[in-house]
Amino acid sequence: MPSRLLLCIFTFAMVLVPEAKDQSKAAKGRRRGLARPPTAPPALAWVPEDPYSSMAEYEHSIQDMVRQLRNGSKPGDTKCQVNLRLWRSNRRSLSPWAYRINHDAARIPADIPEARCLCTGCINPFTMQEDRSMASVPIYSRLPVRRRLCPARRPSGNEKCPKKYQMVMETIAVGCTCIF
Repeated sequence: MPSRLLLCIFTFAMVLVPEAKDQSKAAKGRRRGLARPPTAPPALAWVPEDPYSSMAEYEHSIQDMVRQLRNGSKPGDTKCQVNLRLWRSNRRSLSPWAYRINHDAARIPADIPEARCLCTGCINPFTMQEDRSMASVPIYSRLPVRRRLCPARRPSGNEKCPKKYQMVMETIAVGCTCIF
């Protein structure tokens, strides 16, 4: 019987007393003005409530970029040079790039802007000339797209591919960087 009583007291001391001790420290700190507000548990990664609305917004933003590319493309965008007057980071980089439109009719969005490095080497920041001791390489990212599902055999001229899509991740070049 005494061993059970001892076990109960020990359990009480281990579980409840540290909690009370922490509360008394917080109360002491409040009196001195040093108490920290309680911290919330770390939040889980953000998940959109309606994934279709965010996907629609995503596709709309890509369409806006494609429209801007089509309206603002100039033939001089193929030179390996830095233009510090431009606000666009792709032309101010030491590894400049231009965008081209990656078109695939069996994908939504059908058009995606894709980066293409303009230099083989990198721009030397002191001379502003290309330095081929380093290399410009594309930076890739995986983007979500909807891919049209078609049967293994191609439909004949009269048959059409069903309008069913599957969400897949596609690797697209999003910029360029310098490496040794």
